[in-house]
Amino acid sequence: MKVLLLALSCLWTFATPAWETDFDKARQLAADKHQLILLNFSGSDWCGPCIRLKNEIFDTNAFLTFANQQLVLLNADFPRSRKNQLSKEQQKRNDALADKYNPEGHFPYTLLLDENGKVLKTWEGFPNTTPEGFVDQLKNSSHAAGK
Repeated sequence: MKVLLLALSCLWTFATPAWETDFDKARQLAADKHQLILLNFSGSDWCGPCIRLKNEIFDTNAFLTFANQQLVLLNADFPRSRKNQLSKEQQKRNDALADKYNPEGHFPYTLLLDENGKVLKTWEGFPNTTPEGFVDQLKNSSHAAGK
């Protein structure tokens, strides 16, 4: 039984797409794979709606299955707790992303971008929908972008 659980957890780990933290790397991956980028601005340790978005949408099978095949995931996190502080280099990258894509400082703020960084769709705050509904919105936006 322990072996089965270990095997299943390993499969889940390999099937779960990683959230990139570097915009240039995300753009390159998106170009190589002909995928779109989902950029999420979060306050992972202080923003209630951000935590809810992660738990109720981003960590679900419906979202992860779609994202694994169709998206490059990019997270720009702005934690407040000292123990969660980012490196100065990462903070600088996140600040640059915020200057370009989130100058008003909304949290959470999620954007669907093409491989060149052009904004295709945005969600301000928690999207009041189910994980399946969110995936449908992503699919509709992807189709509209020709992906």
